[in-house]
Formats: sequence, structure tokens, C-alpha cells
Amino acid sequence: MEHKAGFVNIIGNPNVGKSTLMNQLVGEKLSIITSKAQTTRHRIMGIMSGENFQIIYSDTPGIIKPHYKLHEKMLRFIDRALEDADILLYITDVKEKYDKHQDYINKIKKTDIPIILLVNKIDLTREGELESILSQWKKMLPAAHIIPISALKGYYLPEVFDKILELLPENPPYYPKDALTDKPERFFTSEIIREKIFLNFEKEVPYSTEVQIDEFKDTDQILNIRATIYVMRDSQKSILIGKKGEAIKNIGIQAREELEALYEKQVFLDLYVKVYKEWRDKDGFLKSLGYNP
Repeated sequence: MEHKAGFVNIIGNPNVGKSTLMNQLVGEKLSIITSKAQTTRHRIMGIMSGENFQIIYSDTPGIIKPHYKLHEKMLRFIDRALEDADILLYITDVKEKYDKHQDYINKIKKTDIPIILLVNKIDLTREGELESILSQWKKMLPAAHIIPISALKGYYLPEVFDKILELLPENPPYYPKDALTDKPERFFTSEIIREKIFLNFEKEVPYSTEVQIDEFKDTDQILNIRATIYVMRDSQKSILIGKKGEAIKNIGIQAREELEALYEKQVFLDLYVKVYKEWRDKDGFLKSLGYNP
């Protein structure tokens, strides 16, 4: 029997549900999710294998206008995803303007890659509203296979899977069949810590922070992790630490609980906060953190 395998890359604007979709399709939490835009910064692969297929999903940052080098590198992840996809999942939602980032829609129109257009959050529509939305998108991307979904509720995701399997090219598997992702444990550890920062702070603090894992020492009894949270200003450091260290302690407790569930063992998590001015424009620092598309 033929074996199918390929790269199914997810792109779209911020907050349309790309990471929720990725986690639902793979069946594991690989991408962090918050209600804030630009939560996803890297390209994250999730691998789903069966006897006769292997789908390599790829979550990407939201399409944005770049303001500094970090944004530029995030956009390069998206450009790479457009280049190496076997199938493109372009995800929008029922509230999004049709012409938002028209330049990327034009790029998609020109490609020969099979496109599946997913209109997300259909659970938020009123009766009769969805048909008009789908009709407009059909005019925008006439070659696309359009499927309305709710990634959060799981509506019509089996239909998405069936369409992907239908369009997937014949190839041998690219990764071992038991592989789940291409990212190492240190990456997911830093992402979990960063997610807790996004969930606990407002305004500019989450967007001004980055997490680096300095030590990841695994023993039979305990996992010792030391991480540095970088911020850009002293005021942000003060906010992140909080009065008498309560804020950073809270982040540590939340992150440790999730890490212990992930690694199924006791975790000792030691967090430090350092100021590194304008780190978002420091090319060498960004490369050291994996922003090297």
C-alpha cells in the first residue's frame, strides 16, 4: 500500500487560532496559547504518523508588520513555510477583514501548492452569516478548498484531516514514526515559562521578555532547570519580580506545575531576571535563541 508524507504548513494573521488548530490536529500541546497577539514566535513542527502516512504540521507566527529584527525573523519563518509546504493551511476567522495583509494573500494566489482555507470560530457566527463569509473567501481564493471550522470546539476537524490525507503526496516518512516534534525539551521548557508571563502580565511586559534555559539537568529523581528571563528595562524587571518577589514566584509555581506534568517527575525551577536593552534588535542574541530561519 502506498505511503504518504508531507509538510502541512499553517499560516495566518495573529489570533485567528493557528496554535489551537495545531495542538488539536496533533493531539498534544506543542504551541503555547494565550489571548494575546504574537504569542507564537517560532516555527514549531508537530508530527502525526499512521501506518500509511506521516503529516508534519508546522505552526508559524502571525503575519505582522515588522518593527524590529525579532519581527523580521518571525516573518522569515512564514516565508519559509510558504516555500517548503506540500499543503498550505491558511487560517482566517469569521471576524477578520478579508483584505488584511493582502500581500500574503497575493503570494498564496500565485503558488501551485494545494491550499486548504480554514474559516475558524464558526461557533461565534449568527444564523445565515457564515454563508456570506464563505462566499467572499471563495472570491478571494478561488483555487482553495474551503472548510469552516471551530478549532477550539473541534468542529469539522475530521474533515480537515481527510482533505489533508487526500492531498498529501506519496513519500516515505521523513521522521521516525514515534517522533512528535523536531524541537528539543529545552525549547518547550522555555515556551512554557514564556506562556506564564503572557498569561500573568499586560501591556508591554510579555512582548519585551524572552526566556533562555541555562541549565537542564535530568536525574532519576528530579529535573533541575535554571532559566533567565530577559527584559529590556529596569522597570520591566521590577514588574516581573513583583513586590517581595511574589510575581516571579507565581510564574515559577505555574510553570513548574506544567513542567512536572509534561516530564512526569519532580522539577526544581530556578528563575532569574536580567535586563538586556534592545535585545529584540540584537542579531547574535536572537540567533542564540533559535531565531535563525
